[in-house]
Amino acid sequence: MWRAFTARRIAAAAAYGGGGITALGGLTFGLVVAEAKLARRLITATPGAEPPVADGLYGGTHGGAPLSLVMLGDSTAAGLGVHRPDETPAALLATGLSAIADRPVRLTNVARSGSRSDALSGQVDRAVQTRPDLAVIMVGGNDVTGRVPPAESVRHLGQAVERLRAAGSEVVVGTCPDLGTVKPLMQPLRYIARRASRQLAAAQTIAVVERGARSVSLGDLLGREFSADPRSMFSEDRYHPSARGYASACAALLPSMAAALGLEPEVAGRPADILPVYLAAAEAAEVSGTEVHEVSDGGRTAPPARGPRGRWATLLRRRTASAGDAAATPAAPGPA
Repeated sequence: MWRAFTARRIAAAAAYGGGGITALGGLTFGLVVAEAKLARRLITATPGAEPPVADGLYGGTHGGAPLSLVMLGDSTAAGLGVHRPDETPAALLATGLSAIADRPVRLTNVARSGSRSDALSGQVDRAVQTRPDLAVIMVGGNDVTGRVPPAESVRHLGQAVERLRAAGSEVVVGTCPDLGTVKPLMQPLRYIARRASRQLAAAQTIAVVERGARSVSLGDLLGREFSADPRSMFSEDRYHPSARGYASACAALLPSMAAALGLEPEVAGRPADILPVYLAAAEAAEVSGTEVHEVSDGGRTAPPARGPRGRWATLLRRRTASAGDAAATPAAPGPA
């Protein structure tokens, strides 16, 4: 409950232009700073490294006009950590979406490594030029490591979602990943990173849902599998996901992308709850692969979109694919 109220306060501060709520409050940073310096030495990312370029047309053998898919965000959206274009999350999502829609998908990736949420404004400028049918945003990790006030991060994300929605695009946001899974981090830095990541993810969810988009909790991407098999789920730099890790994240995102475009009918009996959005956001931050979207007005069994405790939301516990399922997913053939 505490996490839910904190997320609500952050989202409210973002809405009213505040930025003073910090993720770590008054904690002492002496030991943490020392551990952070050690972690930076252990993380072996190559300075200036660039992810593979995966832009292009996917599923060219399908008929019909291409869907326009645009990716925005940071290095996880850009695909840093893999070596081939078809291993990037953008390519995996474009290929999967094309197969579901039975239509070609034209992919444009405007995400950039190192980006924080304040970079989304410039990325949206480029994204709207493609007239996207669907935009996928993955952002937040650099805001946590850069100690950006979460209300400031959420404000930039909310503005980006608003602009994309106004341009006619559906939007799916993969919320801030759980940085507590990064192996070079030691305690108490790992605990602080996990707490800050999940707090930001919950606040992101509130902002996203209130603007008519869908959020998907990336969390630790597959929880136990990352803890049990970090070598295969992280890339060589021990920070960014490997190809297998990105495939797991895409398995969580793709069903929500299909639903946003009306390509996946709602299935009776699927485990879902209708909750105040701030409670749904807090719960989703704890469970990877959980989708949150708005409750529409007029449903027979659904409450109105807003109530005494604010907007209501649907919490959908989608079944994420196992590592074996992800590995079995056909590889993207590359742009046509």
